[in-house]
Amino acid sequence: MRIEVHVHGSLYLCKGVTQAQVEEGLRKWLSYLDAESIAEMRSLEQSEPGVTFDRANRILDICWTGEVGRSFRRTLEDALTDIGPLTEHASEVELTYYHEDGRDEYQLLFVGPSPEAIHSAQRHRMVEDVAGLLARHFDPASVEQVTAVVNDLFDRDWAQQSARQAEPEADFEPSGSLVHFRRKHLH
Repeated sequence: MRIEVHVHGSLYLCKGVTQAQVEEGLRKWLSYLDAESIAEMRSLEQSEPGVTFDRANRILDICWTGEVGRSFRRTLEDALTDIGPLTEHASEVELTYYHEDGRDEYQLLFVGPSPEAIHSAQRHRMVEDVAGLLARHFDPASVEQVTAVVNDLFDRDWAQQSARQAEPEADFEPSGSLVHFRRKHLH
């Protein structure tokens, strides 16, 4: 079963990163699409640039829509993991699946140079989201209490992840992605 998906985000790359390194980092995604280079990663939507590398500004911009199968998310996650060491800091990549019934499944994936950077970006996003929601109904002191709890949860999660990483042959990945459903959004 094929489904339409949109991938959107900007990755800020380290100084000196070449297009060949970017393409090697994205090799799994390129292979999935049967493409040789990022120039061939064209979007189904003609108004979208696809995947572009601005070497002067060290930015990999992704605004790509395509039809994909069930294994796409894992392929994308693997590609983002592979390109992570080339990034200067952690960034968000939005992944939106457009279901035939009109629902959209929206996820945030995080990519960065290290698990610590990714965890920090996840924390920042969660605190920002929670504070924004609560600020509509509660005073700043109450919002601060809740965001302190969120920060504590992230501290405990990091400690647990670090403890697991210390165990022999443990795979380490910062936990979680943000998922929710919404109506179709075109930008």
